[in-house]
Amino acid sequence: MSTAKKDYKKITTKSLIDMKAHGEKISMLTAYDFTMAKIVDSAGIDVILVGDSASNVMAGHETTLPITLDQMIYHASSVVRGAERALVVVDLPFGSYQSDPKEALRSAIRIMKESGGHAVKLEGGKEIKESIKKILNAGIPVMGHLGLTPQSIYKFGTYTVRAKEEEEALKLIEDAKLLEKLGCFSLVLEKIPAKLAQQIAESISIPVIGIGAGSGVDGQVLVIHDMLGMNNEFSPRFLRRYMNLFEGMTSAISQYVSDVKSTDFPNEKEQY
Repeated sequence: MSTAKKDYKKITTKSLIDMKAHGEKISMLTAYDFTMAKIVDSAGIDVILVGDSASNVMAGHETTLPITLDQMIYHASSVVRGAERALVVVDLPFGSYQSDPKEALRSAIRIMKESGGHAVKLEGGKEIKESIKKILNAGIPVMGHLGLTPQSIYKFGTYTVRAKEEEEALKLIEDAKLLEKLGCFSLVLEKIPAKLAQQIAESISIPVIGIGAGSGVDGQVLVIHDMLGMNNEFSPRFLRRYMNLFEGMTSAISQYVSDVKSTDFPNEKEQY
């Protein structure tokens, strides 16, 4: 299988499927605002996820549940304005699609029309298949999400690794194949055993993007605040910090405070 990297001027859902077919790994990060999206996009990321993790890292909530559809549209529209090359995928928030397929379609349409996003992401398998079908039938691309599904945290009661037992693993495989059959263009697998994730990636034709799912999948996703070290309280095994922005930013801000207090800032060259 070739691993030659093709130069994509604009990433589409088809681009991701082509990447999988040619053995090119897919890079994906979250972003929630214009400035961060512009930086992430210019660095060459393939997919920007406007995640409901904004509930945690932007609003300070303990879970992803409180964020609303209006808030997701606000974040997504900001990201879309900053992204030129990347595919922008937007999470449908908790309560906007689970119980009623018609509500799911209305939610997805609002995101696409009001934010300009390119696709939506939903958590779950068989239990939400009617919602997925409804959205796909309207021509809206859908990314699936299985394994640890944070919107179901109170059902699971923990953020621990999922599908370690055979029964749950078999259901995960069935759900992955179902999402492919329904027409999802890709799938996120979160916090499941690496061997199981690789097995699923090899058994379906759509790209599988992992977070805490090992290296045998078709791509990786991380929350931008975590990988840049802006959040120093979250340290799961799957996270690699590429910077320590918390330390760097704290030091810079402390220096600014000191310079203002001592009247060192602004100096003669920094005024009119």
